[in-house]
Amino acid sequence: MSFQNRTLTCADCGTPFDFTAEEQEFHANKGFTNDPKRCMSCRQARKAERDGGGYGGGFGSRPPREMHAVVCAECGKDTEVPFKPTGDRPVYCSDCFNKNKPARY
Repeated sequence: MSFQNRTLTCADCGTPFDFTAEEQEFHANKGFTNDPKRCMSCRQARKAERDGGGYGGGFGSRPPREMHAVVCAECGKDTEVPFKPTGDRPVYCSDCFNKNKPARY
């Protein structure tokens, strides 16, 4: 299929922008059937707005992990772990945990 450069109008700001033949080929290869509605700057602004709020955008938008203070069952050092210990199993600091973890095959 032969693609030719086309000029589209941004749905947000009304500015004309080029939809190049290379971009059209990329869209076709990805299976996209609709033309883009926004210019590059409006797309980037919308993506930044979407990624900045809520919990679904990416790793950067997650709340900080809740840590729990414990005493290492092996060396007695005060440490923090990312889970709430239940008391039925020993909890180790990262150094002791790495010393005692089984080898991976």
